[in-house]
Amino acid sequence: MSEKLDTILAAARKHASDVISPNVAAWNAARKWPRDASDQAGAAGLTGLYAPEELGGQGLPLSEGIQVYEQLGQGDGAYAFALSMHNICTYAGCGYGTQAFKDKWARDLTSGRKLANFALTEPQSGSDPMTMYTRARINGDGTWTINGSKAWVSLATEADVYFTVVKTSDAPGHKDMAMIAIPADAPGVSFGAIYDTPSYSFLPMAEMYLTDVVVSEDNIILPVGQGLQGSLMAIDIARVSIASGCCGLMQAALDTALSYSKNRKMFGGKTLDLDGIQWMLGEVATDLEVSKLLYRKAAAALGTPEGPLMAAHAKRFVPDAALRAANTCTQVLGGMGLLQPYGLDRLSRLAQMLRIVDGTTEISRVVIGRALQKRAASLPDLPVPKGFGEAETKAAPIAAQ
Repeated sequence: MSEKLDTILAAARKHASDVISPNVAAWNAARKWPRDASDQAGAAGLTGLYAPEELGGQGLPLSEGIQVYEQLGQGDGAYAFALSMHNICTYAGCGYGTQAFKDKWARDLTSGRKLANFALTEPQSGSDPMTMYTRARINGDGTWTINGSKAWVSLATEADVYFTVVKTSDAPGHKDMAMIAIPADAPGVSFGAIYDTPSYSFLPMAEMYLTDVVVSEDNIILPVGQGLQGSLMAIDIARVSIASGCCGLMQAALDTALSYSKNRKMFGGKTLDLDGIQWMLGEVATDLEVSKLLYRKAAAALGTPEGPLMAAHAKRFVPDAALRAANTCTQVLGGMGLLQPYGLDRLSRLAQMLRIVDGTTEISRVVIGRALQKRAASLPDLPVPKGFGEAETKAAPIAAQ
């Protein structure tokens, strides 16, 4: 582990223990994004993880920076998710944005003074980004006029800029897709009602409406023809980031169960002395170790041909493991696990949310299944054993009668 990564991970652990964990219940009760907390995250260096140092970032490779969400996830998985999306957008803006965009936005984003988020999904298309109705018309002066809507936009009404994927024609396919950064205060940007989410109500999610929104060409992040490819890369990073955060969630659930069961008296001893309890929590501990190895391998593969498949493996396995962990740890506490102060019900709901966002578990299975089909096509056919199937061949004329 590099010295810089060690310092950043320590800062993330401190942020989780000192800022997130003590306050997340109050944040949910207030149903408001804790801007003071994300400001503190920025001051701690957690909002420009992958951005270059010359623009105020930490300059960490994806394989290292993604480990931060494992630490933040011990405080809250939804908070970790929101910061992961901000970091992805900051990475895109600082790496692919125009010089004018960097001059105006980069240092505000890397410092966390301004927040960014990603807008790809549309109300009618869900996991199918090819079905996109948001249109950008390129004007004679180089500006873009954008009309359409996006769904499940995180940090809705809170982010200062939204990295938005658009189509620039009515032609089918993705060759006309682009990504442009739309400032939240641009005329014509509005939001629907904040979604009513049960255990992460401090994270505002809503639909975003774009009505004749005019944006400068300086804000083009990915030009026409590169929008979908760049979006898929962003989603792969997000999927691995979610897996990282889920590991923190699993650790929080396990620690809660251990802290409770080591002192809970039952049947003449402590709950943790019972074999059955040890075996239940042992399963969680094994899933946690496997999940750490899997997401870190996936993080190292990002940007390589193996990256999308490894991201799918991590997104399929780790959130499922986190949901099992939260439910198992709730069971260990018995009736006490249902009480709000222990937070296990919140962790179960968060794990379910993280199974869905940025590609459901089922979408990951589709990606994995297609990879298996490609591998199968490259393998030699197995020979049919001599005499196998002859009975079916002889029976065929009878069946035809």
